Amino acid sequence: MTTNRHYSPADRLLMQADAALRTLLPFSGQPGRPSPAVVKPDAELDERDSRHVAGLMRINHTGEVCAQALYQGQALTARLPQVRAAMERAADEEIDHLAWCEQRIRQLGSHTSVLNPLFYGLSFSIGASAGLISDRVSLGFVAATEDQVCKHLDDHLGQLPAEDEKSRAILEQMRVDEAEHSTNAIAAGGLRFPAPIKFGMSMMAKVMTKTTYRI
Repeated sequence: MTTNRHYSPADRLLMQADAALRTLLPFSGQPGRPSPAVVKPDAELDERDSRHVAGLMRINHTGEVCAQALYQGQALTARLPQVRAAMERAADEEIDHLAWCEQRIRQLGSHTSVLNPLFYGLSFSIGASAGLISDRVSLGFVAATEDQVCKHLDDHLGQLPAEDEKSRAILEQMRVDEAEHSTNAIAAGGLRFPAPIKFGMSMMAKVMTKTTYRI
């Protein structure tokens, strides 16, 4: 939650450390909305499907860890107060996704990725660097990142077993939210990244998905 209070650099660093712990420690994030999976029936998945869905949800959970770090890094270095507030607000909304994915992973008898601290650190650095360049670049990075996330979600929705309504409900709501974040970032003045930069971001995303599917 954002306020009009003016924080010192030391205050902001402590807030970033707190945000990192709440992102990385199990069940630390408190969602503002109940999981869409709650109202969906349980499905009997065989071992192979259960393991595959857990891998997909683990990828999405790590993606939300990266989103948290990205937004926190951008908020730390944003120049305009309204941009900083927008980044902090987006990070709050992403907590829902983080918690929903973790809940589903645990229901499937699996675990979140052990690589999350590494990806958090890398994403935080990228977000902070984008914010240092300019707020327009920072907002553009949000839009480009969310576009990549939407593509991954579309792919994962196509891979889910038809009977797994719980995972599908979560990913469908995430898809709606991420598309809205992208649209809002461009509307706020974000730079539209050229295709070569988006391609590079896609290659980086593939590294994350390949490594976190199992670990």
